[in-house]
Amino acid sequence: MSNSSSITHFLLLALAESREMQLLHFCLFLGIYLAALLSNGLIITAIACDHRLHTPMYFFLLNLSLLDLGSISTTLPKSMANSLWDTRDISYAGCTVQVFFFLFLMSVEYFLLTAMAYDRYVAICKPLHYGTLLGSRACVHMAAAAWGAGFLNAMLHTANTFSLPLCQGNAIDQFFCEIPQILKLSCSNSFLREFEVLIFSALLAFVCFVFIVLSYVQIFTVVLRIPSEQGRHKAFSTCPPHLAVVSLFLCTGMFSNLKPPSISSPSLNLVVAVLYAVVPPTLNPLIYSMRNKELKDAVKKLLGFISAATDCQPSSANGSHSLS
Repeated sequence: MSNSSSITHFLLLALAESREMQLLHFCLFLGIYLAALLSNGLIITAIACDHRLHTPMYFFLLNLSLLDLGSISTTLPKSMANSLWDTRDISYAGCTVQVFFFLFLMSVEYFLLTAMAYDRYVAICKPLHYGTLLGSRACVHMAAAAWGAGFLNAMLHTANTFSLPLCQGNAIDQFFCEIPQILKLSCSNSFLREFEVLIFSALLAFVCFVFIVLSYVQIFTVVLRIPSEQGRHKAFSTCPPHLAVVSLFLCTGMFSNLKPPSISSPSLNLVVAVLYAVVPPTLNPLIYSMRNKELKDAVKKLLGFISAATDCQPSSANGSHSLS
């Protein structure tokens, strides 16, 4: 294929050759997808319905769950459909949309994790000014800035990537449309155009990373000065989940984009893509709810309400039948 204008579709990576293995991949991805939908949906509903959780930390957590739902819904459904129908096709427009939304949601998540680090810094290092520095208006502005910056970053990368001439065919060595894999199809002399955009994004990501590190250096410094062990534990109890999510997000993403070409292979690329595109949206709700008593209580209360409502339906149905 001489250029991108002649490409009408791309061929995604086939996860398996045999029909049995394709159906196994479909069932595996379906289980993961349903688990992510259920866990993130529970957190979103619990935070929205419980007025005790209407605080800045849970506001950002609600946004994070929305992003996790969106990002995993961008990649897995198409891969599951391809496995189910024994095909590899994705349209040119579909690939463009997938690249944009995946990059958009992942960028917003990174910016949001930076805002959450600031939230923990203010809560622990400046507790008396917490209500002033992180009021409802400030939280909305920070979230809007994260969503806006993610949109601009995704628009810039998507427009630049799909404006490059593609001279190396249309087979993508990944189960979803991923910019590094698409760049492998571009003409060698056109890669510099995207390289400049990558440098800009890398600098922006580095600034966020430095901000997160400095925030936790300040947090550790303040916590270590607290005399009582109980006080240190109470002050630091909300930080490990955020640190775990940030570490999972950064380590998998950095390895995916910075691994040497010499160790690159389709199987390794697939494993790394699953680690940074599928695992975090599924595990984030578990990480945040594992050590958070308020959130666990809210989820239990929600599940109890759903269970009670479900139990009441047969009773009401029987009652109406006996009356008739």
